[in-house]
Amino acid sequence: MKSIQRRLSLGLVSVLLVVGLLLAQSSLWLLDLALRRYLESGLRHHTETLLVATVRGPTGLQLNEQRIQAAYEQPFSGRYFRIDFASGTPAPWRSRSLWDWDLAEASEPGLQDELGKGPNEQQLLTYRADYRRYGQQMSITVAQDYSPILASFRQVQYVGLGVGAGALLLILLLQRLTVRNSLRPLERVRQQLQQLQQGQRSALDKDVPLELEPLVTQINHLLAHTEEHLLRSRNALGNLGHALKTPLAVLVSLAERDELKAHPDLQATLREQLQQIEQRLSRELGRARLAGEALPGAQFDCDEELPGLFSTLGMIHNRGLDLTWRAPSGLRLPRDREDLLEMLGNLLDNACKWADSKVQLSIQREGTGYLLWVDDDGPGIDEVRRREVLERGTRLDEQVQGHGLGLGIVRDIVEAWGGRIEMLDSPWGGLRVSVELPNP
Repeated sequence: MKSIQRRLSLGLVSVLLVVGLLLAQSSLWLLDLALRRYLESGLRHHTETLLVATVRGPTGLQLNEQRIQAAYEQPFSGRYFRIDFASGTPAPWRSRSLWDWDLAEASEPGLQDELGKGPNEQQLLTYRADYRRYGQQMSITVAQDYSPILASFRQVQYVGLGVGAGALLLILLLQRLTVRNSLRPLERVRQQLQQLQQGQRSALDKDVPLELEPLVTQINHLLAHTEEHLLRSRNALGNLGHALKTPLAVLVSLAERDELKAHPDLQATLREQLQQIEQRLSRELGRARLAGEALPGAQFDCDEELPGLFSTLGMIHNRGLDLTWRAPSGLRLPRDREDLLEMLGNLLDNACKWADSKVQLSIQREGTGYLLWVDDDGPGIDEVRRREVLERGTRLDEQVQGHGLGLGIVRDIVEAWGGRIEMLDSPWGGLRVSVELPNP
């Protein structure tokens, strides 16, 4: 799960559900406890009323029915009592409301914790009190139907669940809006990082919330340090190149001296080795320069750069060639301007050399990268020779004699960027050079 907002939403839902359920159950438990304590006082009062209704009669103790509530006379009314005597005589007295149901005597004095079973599936809240009346020990058990109250509790639960679910949805909506608004600065920073990657900016804005200031400051510091380091490296490489070229030029001139003409094999070997050193030096210096090209803000604006490039090519190859280019309006390639000009200049220059009448450059977005095509209507290259050249990974002008494509520098640039170069058949009958460049 990579979304911060989703994590916060799930965390909030979990916390609210746990806390809500605990609060709901605790509230119902406390309400039930308070209600039982309230009913306990009423049941105690009923036992005292029954105690007072117990009087002496001609045959001993008897119950004065005129002092008994009417609910005790109505069958299954939800009000019940039972009076037991310690001596076993008289027999236990039972309210008429029990009808044929036998109410069990409570096990101990006071309000019973467990609800008892009553007639018609009623659940009874039972209270027992022990008294002594007219020298007779007696136990009075009264019960009240608790089922309506339990039904009310269930109704309250259902209503509470509905209200809680609605409140939860409302809280989630408000939380989503709040989190989205709070994370908006992070989204801006992400967009700026993407622009930085595409070469549209060289640093991040410093106008950010307090929590993001250290991050943005460190990133800007790192960008500035990297740019400074890369510039120093390029300057050092340039100085090294100039420093080595002079001694190399001296060695080349020494290889041409008359003293070595008496040793033609030695002179030829020396020339060959010096030439290889010079080529390798230029190639590796070029690779090293390319490796440090990704400066912050590096980009190639097609609308600004391509017209000038094609104008220059038109002046160089002034033989009526139709030179065109196609690219989406406002397209910017997140690559170094000088390197792209060098790469496109080589590709287009070679295409112009071998084209009969027209050359076209096409640039477009392709997935997560860019696709460049250079088409000409010239003689092209045999497919077998293309594969040989590409498999060997050497300069094409060293392999295809007389064709003069000279794509060694282009190959170095494309490889340094992690791209791919291919030679295909052009729809015009000539050669198509296809270059795929990934995003940096």
